[in-house]
Amino acid sequence: MSTLSSTAPRVILGIDPGTNVLGYSIVSCSGNVVTLVGMSTLHLKPTEDAYQKLRRIYTSLSDVIEMHRPNEMAVEAPFFGKNVQSMLKLGRAQGVAITAAMVAGLPVTEYSPKKIKMAITGNGNASKEQVSSMLLQMLKLQVAPRYFDATDACAVAVCHYYQNRVSAGVSKSYNGWKEFAAQNASRVSR
Repeated sequence: MSTLSSTAPRVILGIDPGTNVLGYSIVSCSGNVVTLVGMSTLHLKPTEDAYQKLRRIYTSLSDVIEMHRPNEMAVEAPFFGKNVQSMLKLGRAQGVAITAAMVAGLPVTEYSPKKIKMAITGNGNASKEQVSSMLLQMLKLQVAPRYFDATDACAVAVCHYYQNRVSAGVSKSYNGWKEFAAQNASRVSR
């Protein structure tokens, strides 16, 4: 957890790891306001040597960190699938992303896909389309990115912000959905 003053904006780097397409996003958080600084993808050639891909992930994320100076990083944990080789590759990409953050001195937090989807949509089984649509509404964006990897990375960063608002002193508690909706009309579609 970052030790920032309550008035300084938190800048969070969100990562959706991948060995063919890696998504990343930067959000700035001040009080209850989350602003998208940017989101994009790193495309790695399927024919590229596996170790060269890992090197590109490290150098690219190091450049993003140097450019945007985030205070912390949140990364999506690999989900457990049936293909062991895919899991190993994904784990390596995640490890390299974490290493880039650690070398830069950033604290890192990992979130499961279900936790991220739950934080953004309220449904741990939401589709990528639902997550993207909700982020567009939340961040008041006009155009969705071309790849869900970018919005997935944004969802990781926003999830991290939501999970850590209590310690930053901006969390509120509500006595049910009606009270939440009444106090957050701009965030709730009816």
